[in-house]
Parts: sequence; C-alpha cells; structure tokens
Amino acid sequence: MSIRGVVYHDSHDVSVDEIDEPTLEHPNDAILDVTTTAICGSDLHMYEGRAGADEGMVFGHEIMGEIAEVGEGVDTLEPGDRVVLPFNIACGFCENCEEGNYNYCETVAETPGGAYGYVKMGPYQGGQAEKVRVPYADFNALSLPEEGHEEDFIMLADVFPTGWHGTELADLQPGESVAVFGAGPVGLMAAYSAKLKGASEIYVVDRVESRLELAEDHCDATTINFEETDAAEAIVDAHGGPVDKGVDAVGYQAIDSERDGDHPYDHERENPSLVINQLIQAVEATGKIGIVGLYISEEPDPPEQVDEQGLLNIDLGIAFEKGLQFGTGQCPVKRYNRRLRDMIVSGRAEPGFLVSHEVELEDAPEMYERFDEREEGVTKVLLHP
Repeated sequence: MSIRGVVYHDSHDVSVDEIDEPTLEHPNDAILDVTTTAICGSDLHMYEGRAGADEGMVFGHEIMGEIAEVGEGVDTLEPGDRVVLPFNIACGFCENCEEGNYNYCETVAETPGGAYGYVKMGPYQGGQAEKVRVPYADFNALSLPEEGHEEDFIMLADVFPTGWHGTELADLQPGESVAVFGAGPVGLMAAYSAKLKGASEIYVVDRVESRLELAEDHCDATTINFEETDAAEAIVDAHGGPVDKGVDAVGYQAIDSERDGDHPYDHERENPSLVINQLIQAVEATGKIGIVGLYISEEPDPPEQVDEQGLLNIDLGIAFEKGLQFGTGQCPVKRYNRRLRDMIVSGRAEPGFLVSHEVELEDAPEMYERFDEREEGVTKVLLHP
C-alpha cells in the first residue's frame, strides 16, 4: 500500500510522491491520519540543501490529525481521537525524559533527540503526508477537543511552544522588556508569548513588512526593519536604554544589511554571528538571552564566508563584562503544550493568526519555493492531505 508525501530530492527540489504507507512497528505505536501539517522555517534549511538531507526523505514535523490505528500496548488512545504531535519524539522513561528534557530523549535516536522528518534526529518518516507512524503514542500524542481551532492547535506541534520556550530560556518575567530578533513564525510566537506573559515593552526585528505588521497587530510590538537602521541601536534608543531580556529566533542564516548580494536573502549576505552580537548590545547587564533560532554544527556546502563547522565570532568579552546569561536548544514541546492547548481552548491564546495560506498537499512544492523566498504575506503555510 502507498500514500502521498512530500519527498526531498535535491536542493530546492521537493515533490509529492507515492511513499510506503506506515505500519505499526511496536505495540506502543499508533497510526495517524494527518488532517493538517505545516511547513516550518527549519524545513527550509533542508530544502535549501544545507543540512545534509538524504534524497527520498519525507519532510514534516508539525502534525495533527485523527488516530487511525493503535498498537496493542496503547492504553489512552483509540481510533477517531483527535491529537497533535510534538515535533520531538520522546520515550517518556529515559533520564532526560524523566527530568522533562523531552527534546533530548536518549532512547529514540543515536544522538539525544528525535523528530519526525528531520536530519540527524532518527529514522522517522515526516508528517507532510497522508499518514504517519506515532512512536510511544500514549506519551507523545496530545489529545484535543473533537472539533474547532484547527489553525490554532497545529501551532502546538512546534512554533507556539518554541516561541514560548525562547521567553522561558530568557527567563522573561511580567513587566519586563524584551527584544525578539526574527519575525518568522517562531519569532512572532516568541513576541506573542511575551505579550501573554505581560511584558511591558516588546521589540521585534525583521525586514519583511508583512511579518512586522503581524507583530504590531497581534503582539503589541514596536517593530524595527534592520535594512533601514542598526537594530541594536534602534532598540536602545527607543527604550531609553538596553532591554531586560532578548530572544534570537533567527539562527545561523541571519542576514547582514551591510553585506551585498544578488537578492535580499543571498547567502553571501549571511552573518551567523550577527544576531547574538546585536542582542549582546541590546540587553542590559545581567540580562538573559534565549536562543531558539537554529544553529548547526556543520554544513555540507556553506557560503564562502561562513565557517562550515558552525563556529561563530561572538563578542564574548562584552557578554562577560555585562554578566549576560544564555539559554539555547530545541524546545521540549511536552513541557508546555498542554497548558498552551488549554489557553487556546479558553480563548486566552489564538496563535492561528500566523496562518497565511492553507493549501492541498499537492501544492507543497510551490509553497516551499514561496516561503523560502520570504515572499511578502507568506508567513505560515498549512497543508491538508
């Protein structure tokens, strides 16, 4: 039997192909009929051929749907249940899971941490497909109400918890000010989380006007276009001094406005150290910075000016003088997704404002291209198999 899924072939080349239908491989497995999946900014690193994805890999780690089948060891789920999956797969019983570090499960992959459809994170098929296998289903699947909030609930798979995690790593407290670099889905969710937590001032830095407008309209943020001004200086000037906390939601593909290229996102404009160094300037002494933008240890074919081993030129001396603290790493989605779900159900949170496009699975190749170009108005793409 076969199903359809989004398959990687080469740099900037994905297609919707026939793939093997997943089956139960363990008594604790379930099979999910996917109703909604999403294209994530971190998928673009693989799409661009910069993360070492293998030909034939099925993409997709933001997944929700209905349980179609359960293994004999599954106790809390049954066919027809509506669930959303954390992007990181966890066993629930290893040392890291017992300590709540579900993002670094020691059981599900050779290196700590497993995920659907992502390089170096286990052999798990991605969820940009009609069906997906759910390992350790009792532990990983988060139950949802039978109907409603589809656009909001899909955000629980990754970007809403990850944005929240950025503010947690920064230890953002009510009444504090925060600077968020990046207004992609994770950056917008970090700013939105800051608003929900009661931040007094929120500054968001990006260059895409449609994203900055969302930050203003939904996150009550003061926005800064880094192509027009030095972002760190603009934050300090607007706030009357450095802010309390900072979040890096950009990662190693940060664009430097002082570097030239053939187009706004030419890889030759990249400066992987830029955002962290600007946050070092923009955050007050003894402040904290949460880093949830993606950084990688090595890159198969980096731009000429980027170190292929993931080494950065960080102003550590200034950070040391200011006594800054940093938190990094993938989000442990299960640490937050239940409470964030309940905030959605109660009407306290509506993260679905991110969604700009809802299309059929067959439209995935076109939407990957448009999202990769950071096209105006393309903020979050949902795929419906």
